[in-house]
Amino acid sequence: MAKLTKKQKLWAEKLDVEKLYSLDEAIKLAKEFGTSKFDESIELAFNLGVDPKHADQTVRAMTSLPNGTGKSVRVAVFARGEKADEAKAAGADIVGAEDLVETVQKGTIDFDRCIATPDMMALVGRLGKILGTKGMMPNPKLGTVTADVTKAVTETKAGSIEFRAEKEGIVQAGVGKISFDEKKIKENILAFVAAIQKAKPSGVKGTYIERVSLATTMGPGIKLDIETLSDAA
Repeated sequence: MAKLTKKQKLWAEKLDVEKLYSLDEAIKLAKEFGTSKFDESIELAFNLGVDPKHADQTVRAMTSLPNGTGKSVRVAVFARGEKADEAKAAGADIVGAEDLVETVQKGTIDFDRCIATPDMMALVGRLGKILGTKGMMPNPKLGTVTADVTKAVTETKAGSIEFRAEKEGIVQAGVGKISFDEKKIKENILAFVAAIQKAKPSGVKGTYIERVSLATTMGPGIKLDIETLSDAA
Protein backbone atom coordinates (compact mmCIF):
# COMPACT_ATOMS: atom_id res chain seq x y z
CA MET A 1 0.00 0.00 0.00
CA ALA A 2 1.36 3.44 -0.95
CA LYS A 3 2.46 5.68 1.89
CA LEU A 4 0.23 8.69 2.50
CA THR A 5 1.72 12.14 2.02
CA LYS A 6 1.46 14.78 4.75
CA LYS A 7 -1.39 16.42 2.87
CA GLN A 8 -3.25 13.15 2.41
CA LYS A 9 -2.89 12.43 6.12
CA LEU A 10 -4.29 15.88 6.88
CA TRP A 11 -7.25 15.25 4.58
CA ALA A 12 -7.92 11.88 6.22
CA GLU A 13 -7.81 13.45 9.68
CA LYS A 14 -9.82 16.58 8.96
CA LEU A 15 -12.34 15.61 6.26
CA ASP A 16 -15.50 13.66 6.99
CA VAL A 17 -16.48 12.40 3.54
CA GLU A 18 -20.06 11.79 4.66
CA LYS A 19 -20.63 15.20 6.25
CA LEU A 20 -22.35 18.13 4.55
CA TYR A 21 -20.35 21.20 5.52
CA SER A 22 -21.62 24.74 5.85
CA LEU A 23 -20.14 27.18 3.34
CA ASP A 24 -17.96 28.84 5.99
CA GLU A 25 -16.64 25.48 7.22
CA ALA A 26 -15.90 24.32 3.68
CA ILE A 27 -13.97 27.47 2.80
CA LYS A 28 -11.82 27.18 5.94
CA LEU A 29 -11.07 23.52 5.15
CA ALA A 30 -10.25 24.26 1.51
CA LYS A 31 -7.75 26.93 2.52
CA GLU A 32 -6.22 24.56 5.06
CA PHE A 33 -5.96 21.81 2.45
CA GLY A 34 -4.22 24.08 -0.06
CA THR A 35 -0.57 23.49 -0.90
CA SER A 36 2.11 26.11 -0.36
CA LYS A 37 3.81 25.14 -3.63
CA PHE A 38 1.49 27.23 -5.80
CA ASP A 39 -1.65 29.31 -5.56
CA GLU A 40 -4.32 26.68 -6.18
CA SER A 41 -7.67 27.50 -7.71
CA ILE A 42 -10.85 26.90 -5.76
CA GLU A 43 -13.55 25.19 -7.79
CA LEU A 44 -17.24 24.76 -7.17
CA ALA A 45 -19.07 21.81 -8.75
CA PHE A 46 -22.84 21.36 -9.02
CA ASN A 47 -24.76 18.19 -9.78
CA LEU A 48 -27.99 19.47 -11.31
CA GLY A 49 -31.23 17.59 -11.88
CA VAL A 50 -31.20 18.29 -15.61
CA ASP A 51 -30.70 16.27 -18.77
CA PRO A 52 -28.71 18.49 -21.18
CA LYS A 53 -29.83 16.32 -24.09
CA HIS A 54 -33.26 17.99 -23.85
CA ALA A 55 -33.44 21.52 -25.23
CA ASP A 56 -35.64 22.74 -22.35
CA GLN A 57 -33.13 21.50 -19.76
CA THR A 58 -29.92 23.10 -20.97
CA VAL A 59 -27.96 25.25 -18.54
CA ARG A 60 -25.54 27.74 -20.05
CA ALA A 61 -24.85 31.29 -18.98
CA MET A 62 -22.22 33.81 -17.98
CA THR A 63 -21.80 35.74 -14.75
CA SER A 64 -19.34 38.16 -13.20
CA LEU A 65 -17.66 37.29 -9.92
CA PRO A 66 -17.34 40.30 -7.59
CA ASN A 67 -13.70 39.53 -6.81
CA GLY A 68 -12.60 37.96 -10.08
CA THR A 69 -11.14 34.49 -10.51
CA GLY A 70 -7.50 35.28 -9.84
CA LYS A 71 -6.62 34.00 -13.29
CA SER A 72 -5.14 35.99 -16.15
CA VAL A 73 -7.53 35.74 -19.10
CA ARG A 74 -6.42 36.32 -22.69
CA VAL A 75 -9.26 37.84 -24.70
CA ALA A 76 -9.60 37.94 -28.48
CA VAL A 77 -12.06 40.24 -30.24
CA PHE A 78 -13.31 39.93 -33.80
CA ALA A 79 -14.01 43.51 -34.86
CA ARG A 80 -13.19 46.20 -37.42
CA GLY A 81 -12.65 49.94 -37.40
CA GLU A 82 -13.79 51.90 -34.36
CA LYS A 83 -14.95 48.76 -32.55
CA ALA A 84 -11.49 47.24 -33.00
CA ASP A 85 -9.97 50.40 -31.52
CA GLU A 86 -12.41 50.25 -28.59
CA ALA A 87 -11.49 46.62 -27.94
CA LYS A 88 -7.78 47.44 -27.87
CA ALA A 89 -8.38 50.38 -25.54
CA ALA A 90 -10.39 48.13 -23.20
CA GLY A 91 -7.46 45.73 -22.89
CA ALA A 92 -8.18 42.99 -25.44
CA ASP A 93 -5.09 40.87 -26.05
CA ILE A 94 -5.82 40.10 -29.70
CA VAL A 95 -8.01 42.08 -32.10
CA GLY A 96 -8.63 41.28 -35.74
CA ALA A 97 -11.02 40.39 -38.54
CA GLU A 98 -10.14 38.25 -41.58
CA ASP A 99 -6.56 37.97 -40.34
CA LEU A 100 -7.67 36.60 -36.96
CA VAL A 101 -10.10 34.15 -38.59
CA GLU A 102 -7.27 32.89 -40.80
CA THR A 103 -4.98 32.47 -37.78
CA VAL A 104 -7.59 30.39 -35.94
CA GLN A 105 -8.27 28.31 -39.07
CA LYS A 106 -4.58 27.43 -39.14
CA GLY A 107 -4.90 26.03 -35.63
CA THR A 108 -3.46 28.88 -33.56
CA ILE A 109 -5.72 29.75 -30.64
CA ASP A 110 -3.70 32.02 -28.39
CA PHE A 111 -6.62 33.17 -26.23
CA ASP A 112 -8.97 31.89 -23.54
CA ARG A 113 -12.18 33.72 -24.47
CA CYS A 114 -13.41 35.49 -27.57
CA ILE A 115 -15.90 38.23 -28.34
CA ALA A 116 -17.33 39.39 -31.68
CA THR A 117 -19.32 42.36 -32.90
CA PRO A 118 -22.61 41.37 -34.62
CA ASP A 119 -21.37 42.36 -38.08
CA MET A 120 -18.46 39.91 -37.76
CA MET A 121 -20.56 36.79 -37.14
CA ALA A 122 -20.92 35.86 -40.82
CA LEU A 123 -17.13 35.66 -40.89
CA VAL A 124 -16.68 34.11 -37.45
CA GLY A 125 -19.30 31.50 -38.35
CA ARG A 126 -16.62 29.77 -40.42
CA LEU A 127 -14.89 28.89 -37.16
CA GLY A 128 -17.88 27.04 -35.70
CA LYS A 129 -16.27 23.61 -35.78
CA ILE A 130 -13.05 24.91 -34.23
CA LEU A 131 -14.36 27.27 -31.56
CA GLY A 132 -17.62 25.40 -30.95
CA THR A 133 -15.90 22.20 -29.85
CA LYS A 134 -13.88 24.23 -27.35
CA GLY A 135 -16.94 26.05 -26.01
CA MET A 136 -15.49 29.35 -27.21
CA MET A 137 -17.88 30.34 -30.01
CA PRO A 138 -19.25 33.88 -29.47
CA ASN A 139 -22.91 33.75 -28.45
CA PRO A 140 -25.37 36.67 -28.13
CA LYS A 141 -27.11 34.95 -25.20
CA LEU A 142 -23.83 35.01 -23.29
CA GLY A 143 -23.05 38.61 -24.16
CA THR A 144 -20.06 37.63 -26.28
CA VAL A 145 -21.68 38.83 -29.51
CA THR A 146 -22.15 42.51 -28.80
CA ALA A 147 -21.58 46.01 -30.11
CA ASP A 148 -20.49 47.09 -26.62
CA VAL A 149 -17.02 45.56 -26.85
CA THR A 150 -15.67 47.82 -24.12
CA LYS A 151 -18.05 46.38 -21.54
CA ALA A 152 -17.58 42.80 -22.76
CA VAL A 153 -13.79 42.97 -22.69
CA THR A 154 -13.70 44.75 -19.33
CA GLU A 155 -16.01 42.21 -17.67
CA THR A 156 -14.21 39.23 -19.18
CA LYS A 157 -10.79 40.49 -18.10
CA ALA A 158 -12.15 41.30 -14.64
CA GLY A 159 -13.27 37.73 -14.01
CA SER A 160 -16.59 36.87 -15.61
CA ILE A 161 -17.08 33.12 -16.01
CA GLU A 162 -19.01 31.13 -18.57
CA PHE A 163 -20.61 27.92 -17.37
CA ARG A 164 -22.64 25.12 -18.87
CA ALA A 165 -24.09 21.78 -17.79
CA GLU A 166 -22.09 18.91 -19.23
CA LYS A 167 -23.10 15.24 -19.31
CA GLU A 168 -24.87 14.04 -16.18
CA GLY A 169 -25.85 17.66 -15.42
CA ILE A 170 -22.49 18.66 -13.92
CA VAL A 171 -21.49 22.33 -13.86
CA GLN A 172 -18.15 23.45 -12.48
CA ALA A 173 -16.05 26.59 -12.50
CA GLY A 174 -13.20 28.27 -10.68
CA VAL A 175 -14.36 30.79 -8.11
CA GLY A 176 -11.05 32.16 -6.87
CA LYS A 177 -7.65 31.28 -5.47
CA ILE A 178 -6.44 29.91 -2.14
CA SER A 179 -4.70 33.26 -1.60
CA PHE A 180 -8.08 35.07 -1.55
CA ASP A 181 -9.37 35.84 1.92
CA GLU A 182 -12.41 33.88 3.10
CA LYS A 183 -14.79 36.81 2.61
CA LYS A 184 -13.86 37.20 -1.07
CA ILE A 185 -14.14 33.47 -1.73
CA LYS A 186 -17.57 33.42 -0.08
CA GLU A 187 -18.79 36.42 -2.09
CA ASN A 188 -17.68 34.76 -5.33
CA ILE A 189 -19.33 31.45 -4.43
CA LEU A 190 -22.63 33.12 -3.56
CA ALA A 191 -22.54 35.04 -6.85
CA PHE A 192 -22.01 31.77 -8.74
CA VAL A 193 -24.80 30.03 -6.82
CA ALA A 194 -27.16 32.91 -7.65
CA ALA A 195 -26.22 32.63 -11.34
CA ILE A 196 -26.88 28.87 -11.31
CA GLN A 197 -30.30 29.46 -9.74
CA LYS A 198 -31.12 32.19 -12.26
CA ALA A 199 -30.18 29.84 -15.12
CA LYS A 200 -32.68 27.17 -14.03
CA PRO A 201 -34.33 25.80 -17.19
CA SER A 202 -38.09 25.74 -17.64
CA GLY A 203 -38.06 21.98 -18.23
CA VAL A 204 -36.81 21.07 -14.74
CA LYS A 205 -39.58 19.34 -12.79
CA GLY A 206 -37.86 17.83 -9.74
CA THR A 207 -34.95 18.97 -7.57
CA TYR A 208 -32.74 21.39 -9.50
CA ILE A 209 -29.58 21.62 -7.37
CA GLU A 210 -28.95 18.09 -6.12
CA ARG A 211 -25.37 18.26 -4.81
CA VAL A 212 -22.63 20.86 -4.47
CA SER A 213 -18.98 20.37 -3.63
CA LEU A 214 -15.95 22.60 -3.15
CA ALA A 215 -12.35 21.65 -3.86
CA THR A 216 -8.92 23.11 -4.49
CA THR A 217 -6.91 22.13 -7.56
CA MET A 218 -5.03 19.39 -5.71
CA GLY A 219 -7.43 18.80 -2.83
CA PRO A 220 -10.36 16.49 -2.09
CA GLY A 221 -14.00 17.39 -2.69
CA ILE A 222 -15.80 18.92 0.29
CA LYS A 223 -19.55 18.32 0.22
CA LEU A 224 -21.66 21.40 0.93
CA ASP A 225 -24.94 21.66 2.78
CA ILE A 226 -27.11 23.26 0.09
CA GLU A 227 -29.35 24.88 2.71
CA THR A 228 -26.44 26.96 4.02
CA LEU A 229 -25.84 28.42 0.57
CA SER A 230 -29.20 30.18 0.59
CA ASP A 231 -28.89 31.06 4.28
CA ALA A 232 -25.50 32.68 3.66
CA ALA A 233 -26.77 34.96 0.92
